[in-house]
Amino acid sequence: MLQLVYVSSVNPAAGSVAPEPILQVSRRLNARDDITGLLYSDGRRFLQALEGPEEAVEAAFARIEADPRHRAIVLLSRRIVDRREFGDWMMAHRTTAEDLDEFLHRIRTLVARASPEIRATFEGFAELRRAA
Repeated sequence: MLQLVYVSSVNPAAGSVAPEPILQVSRRLNARDDITGLLYSDGRRFLQALEGPEEAVEAAFARIEADPRHRAIVLLSRRIVDRREFGDWMMAHRTTAEDLDEFLHRIRTLVARASPEIRATFEGFAELRRAA
């Protein structure tokens, strides 16, 4: 099973990017393709892990690379895993009214089964929001 992790920025030319429509389409396509993972979005950046059959994950990543809402896509990790580290598809998204400590706890829960390197990537990305 292939696991890809990437980070990207929201393309300013795309305007405001609402997470709910992304989640709806992703859930449908990922269920069809047996892909799971985690998408973290803070409204300006995306950090995503995709897991599943190699061809399906590569095809999903190709769609993401072609999506005009993304820019500066950087592949952080590409590895073969024995088991799904993120379980069912989920999306973490912080609203401005949400308590930051509660949000960071939720991120840690979502990545608890991931490898130490991947867990550190997601936790560090979320912790950066504390400084912002």
